[in-house]
Amino acid sequence: MKTIFVGLFSLLILGVQAREPAAEPSVAELSAEVEALKAKTSTWDRILARLPEISGYVQAGCEWSETSSSFFIKRVRLNLAGAIAPKLDYRVQVEFVSPKIVDAYLRYRPFDGLNFQLGEFKLPFSIENTEYPPLKYEFIEYPLSLCRLMGFNDICGLSATGRDMGAMLCGSFFKREGFSILSYNFGVFNGEGLNIKDKNKSKDIAARLTLRPVAGLQVAGSYYWGEYGADYLKRVRYGAGACYDRGPLVVRAEWICGTTGLPQGAGELDSDGWYAVGGWRVTRTLMPAVRYDTFRENTFENASRQTNYTAGLLWQPVKFLRCQLNYTYEDYASHAASNRNVVSLMLSGIF
Repeated sequence: MKTIFVGLFSLLILGVQAREPAAEPSVAELSAEVEALKAKTSTWDRILARLPEISGYVQAGCEWSETSSSFFIKRVRLNLAGAIAPKLDYRVQVEFVSPKIVDAYLRYRPFDGLNFQLGEFKLPFSIENTEYPPLKYEFIEYPLSLCRLMGFNDICGLSATGRDMGAMLCGSFFKREGFSILSYNFGVFNGEGLNIKDKNKSKDIAARLTLRPVAGLQVAGSYYWGEYGADYLKRVRYGAGACYDRGPLVVRAEWICGTTGLPQGAGELDSDGWYAVGGWRVTRTLMPAVRYDTFRENTFENASRQTNYTAGLLWQPVKFLRCQLNYTYEDYASHAASNRNVVSLMLSGIF
């Protein structure tokens, strides 16, 4: 009987203990858990911060003229960008049409007035070459003077999308809300184009000075001096231009000239050209624009002049899609070339 009573009493005690609520954690235990959670979150944030931002775009379209019609893929770009430290960042951009690396650089930004960039990137020459990349540009093709004198389809033979390998100092002064009044770029480059080592001992120099007196307006002057190839052929370029881009209005003009040493002792070639652009953002998504664009490959022969008159329509219905329609009349001073009417359509898919 005593054994049974003891067993029942034990079961009763256990049942009461089971019904009692668990003891609440102490303040010290809660603080420890919060600190552990903060440590995990901080570690994850650091990992995410070091991962590159991935973006890119595809540009494809078609072109018609009196003599030809063709579909084309103009650009397929993948861009990786990120920060290694608060003032040290990087960028890598790859082109898959004729595969090549078009950008690959490190940039150190200790002060507004002094930044250092090393690698492969856009030459600091011309407003359009540096400040109007394909996804910001109003037209399908860049102007003739820029293409023929700044490494797109250069007279000297370079096809380098206005880029080169080198090092650059840049900075800005007198900051205002959203812009700086004065900025500069000074770089030293190989002078041979994309992903190519220098073929001679000299280095090319590129410099640009930009003045922004008021928001939206800039006036810039550019200079390039270099020697390309194993024969140290001359490549000198000058440029000056102005741009107003604010609100609905875009007005821009540049003049570019240069001297190019020709191979096999053929002497030197002086070239020049200029363009003027006007555009109006009718709505947030729709913008018509016009451009006058003229270039003389040889300033001593007027027959070398080509003048393009372009009317364009840019429509961007959503953030990730741009639609561009261009009509260009190509006027050739030479009687050996026939004038052309060219209609181009290009779509840009952005991710």
